[in-house]
Amino acid sequence: MIVVVGLIVAFILVAVFSNRATRGCRWREYRVGGCDLRVRWHCVACGAEVFTSGGGAPTVCHDPSRRRP
Repeated sequence: MIVVVGLIVAFILVAVFSNRATRGCRWREYRVGGCDLRVRWHCVACGAEVFTSGGGAPTVCHDPSRRRP
């Protein structure tokens, strides 16, 4: 019974603290040899393509067909 309650609490915490701006996005890094400091990211869910220089995946959805608030 404790395991079931723990799973429910974990699910609620993930739902509350997840980033809604990229919930549907699945970013994949496109690695190409070269000296460019930018990294190309491609979202397999929406098809957006973004270049970043920070090294991490984008934190917002860049889908051109998505309606912005």
